[in-house]
Amino acid sequence: MKATRNTTAKTTILEIIKNSAVALSHTEIQTLSHTICDRVTIYRVLDRLVREDIIHKIVNLDGTIKYASCHHAHNEIKHTHNHIHFSCEKCHLVTCLEHVEPTFDLPPNYQVNEVNFTLSGLCPNCL
Repeated sequence: MKATRNTTAKTTILEIIKNSAVALSHTEIQTLSHTICDRVTIYRVLDRLVREDIIHKIVNLDGTIKYASCHHAHNEIKHTHNHIHFSCEKCHLVTCLEHVEPTFDLPPNYQVNEVNFTLSGLCPNCL
């Protein structure tokens, strides 16, 4: 397995995501990084962190892609990001609800590999 380098950009972006209580968009990450690198480098780092299974992507209801830290133990053999995300219609923050598992019934002969479950409404701060 090829070793991966930890660059200043990767370290900075990962810290921004890990320290955020909500999922962040590319633009939000770029603003918080204080121009440590250009927007293309941020996209590359985000793609790398997703491939390395350190963060995961969330497609918001408006199509915006947001990124959040994975909270699994890296010694787990297999895990999924099949938890619910909550998108607040007022403040537009997206939160991972890791301890709420989505349920659904599929017709026979379907196999689910990944779930992107996003609920919308008002978060506790906006009620």
